[in-house]
Amino acid sequence: MSMVTGIEQQHATSRVVLISLAAAMGGFLFGFDTAVINGAVDAVRGSFALDATRIGFAVSIALLGSALGAWYAGPLADRWGRVRTMQIAATVLAVSAVGSGLVVGVWDLMLWRLVGGIGVGVASVIAPAYIAEVSPAHVRGRLGSLQQLAIVLGIFMALLSDAWLAGIAGGAAKPLWLGLEAWRWMFLVATVPALVYGALVFGMPESPRHLVAKGRLDEARGVLRQVLGLNSQALIDQKVDDIAHSLRSEYQPRLRDLRGPRGLLPVVWVGILLSVFQQAVGINVIFYYSSTLWHSVGFSEADAFTITVVTSVVNVLVTLLAIALVDKVGRKPLLAIGSAGMTVTLALMALCFSKATGTGAALSLPEPWNMVALVAANAYVIFFGLSWGPMVWVLLGEMFPNRIRAIALAVAASAQWLANFAITSSFPALAEIGLTFAYGLYATFALLSLGFVLYAVRETKGVELEDMPG
Repeated sequence: MSMVTGIEQQHATSRVVLISLAAAMGGFLFGFDTAVINGAVDAVRGSFALDATRIGFAVSIALLGSALGAWYAGPLADRWGRVRTMQIAATVLAVSAVGSGLVVGVWDLMLWRLVGGIGVGVASVIAPAYIAEVSPAHVRGRLGSLQQLAIVLGIFMALLSDAWLAGIAGGAAKPLWLGLEAWRWMFLVATVPALVYGALVFGMPESPRHLVAKGRLDEARGVLRQVLGLNSQALIDQKVDDIAHSLRSEYQPRLRDLRGPRGLLPVVWVGILLSVFQQAVGINVIFYYSSTLWHSVGFSEADAFTITVVTSVVNVLVTLLAIALVDKVGRKPLLAIGSAGMTVTLALMALCFSKATGTGAALSLPEPWNMVALVAANAYVIFFGLSWGPMVWVLLGEMFPNRIRAIALAVAASAQWLANFAITSSFPALAEIGLTFAYGLYATFALLSLGFVLYAVRETKGVELEDMPG
């Protein structure tokens, strides 16, 4: 029977949808564990008497762990399987959550944040890879988009739980249950999604690609029957043969394959710069430090937490809009719109903070500039969520030629984590120089990103993966 007929007979079973939702919990943990620090920053800084440099490093060190976890996730998954690797990530994240909540000093907080980051890095890579390997071709894009949606939902739930815990205790630094401060419970509560993720993973079948690679062909046929809804044994056998042929003919790229006339191939530089600009516009400052920011400019701690939660809801809704538009409008137009919008809104935030009075904890924004800054910050999140948030991940997954896709994606993703670390760790020090300077710098990067999109980024809408130029 022909391949076309086999593909036409595939359909998205309820089983594959449930499996994909379970795997996307890795993205949820990605968002939750990286954003949960938001509500704890001020309290941690006060508890351990930290200066700007050390609190910045304590917040962002998880990102170094994420870069490390992302880099080694592939080899781990090839050796032990996708499901076992996800189980390891869930265990690491649960242990890190407990360790972070029970720290006695800043150094062990940094250690447990680093460990948690490794788990986040592994989960963030394995989840989309697993979904792609079990999904029917015609719904792979929609099922794969669950990862980005799960990330922003994880951010939302982390900020919501932070606000709830601080509200119950009367402040993040106030004692809550068992005599532990609320900020400690903000970390401890992260064990819940980690354990849920681990439990869900136990009910997931191994990737058929991994099973074929290990010679476990009967198990691979059983999984394919579940996820593709194929009843014909001939079609299932054909699919197993196709996977086996792909594995035999697959070229394993190495770093030297990325070399080009300017050190690296032009398309690799584009991927790296997409990753760097995504972070250089300062988006994670909003999600890691926003409670501190709004508290510092005159909003109460409770209002600051509420504003942060509302911002994360906006991020979720705009991400859904981006998923609906990406295949209709295209990647490049959305990136250009996002860059232009972020330039204006960040510049407006910089202008607002130039009107601030006082310094440090005594900083205050007079009316109406405090409300203008609030509107500008949420408009900035809208422009980012519509463009650079999801579009960069879409482009990185499809812009590279087949022969270098895996290794080029690894390099670009690592650059993204490192850029995230640099921006996040430097913000407290930049804020001490002045928030006008900090947001002016991010606005400059947003303007540069617009020029980069217009002159260097190729549109990939409707282009087959096999036809991507190198």
